[in-house]
Amino acid sequence: MNKYVERLYNGLVKENPTLVLMLGMCPTLAVSTRAANGIGMGLSTLAVLVLSNLVISLLRKMIPDQVRLPAYIVIVASLVTVTELLMEAYLPAVYEALGIYIPLIVVNCIILGRAEAYANKHAPLLSVFDGIGMGLGFTLALTLAGAVRELLGSGTFFGLRVLPASVEPIGIFIQPPGAFLVIALFIIIMNAIGIKTRQRQLVENGCSGCCAGCTAPCGTKEAGK
Repeated sequence: MNKYVERLYNGLVKENPTLVLMLGMCPTLAVSTRAANGIGMGLSTLAVLVLSNLVISLLRKMIPDQVRLPAYIVIVASLVTVTELLMEAYLPAVYEALGIYIPLIVVNCIILGRAEAYANKHAPLLSVFDGIGMGLGFTLALTLAGAVRELLGSGTFFGLRVLPASVEPIGIFIQPPGAFLVIALFIIIMNAIGIKTRQRQLVENGCSGCCAGCTAPCGTKEAGK
């Protein structure tokens, strides 16, 4: 797989920041009451993530290790401020819906985590693709969670009535407990997919599936022999 495509795939599926790495849970649980809110928060985080990865990667050899994290926070805070002002000017409805969670992007562990774990060690273009992949994965998770919660909790989808008026919405899904339920469901699905993938890998590596008579560590080509 092309290394740039791999960064996109990792962010969307293999290393999805919300559903696999369990990062950025505060905005995920707070703003995913509607699908539109999820897209708004996800795309604003994506923009900051891509630009911060690019800037940090370009300056990675100039920033002393002693002030690395403070420098990252200054860079991210500057980008978040610009993003917040642009949203306030051109997307006032989304700006009002997201509220305090826009400035809190500064301390979003996804952004600081990718800056430290990836952008600080790789070339600018790869860092940009890593930011795009992680941002899209975060946006996807927020949008899916918001769509499910909005549909079950309000009977609407992107603000449009979907369920008949005779169907009573399940109010808990637009409250904090509903966020935990929906995110937990998605994580269960992701884990189930991961388990199947793990099983296929063991079979491909030569595991017969008979653990009782196996003396080799799991995951090795000798397993099951």
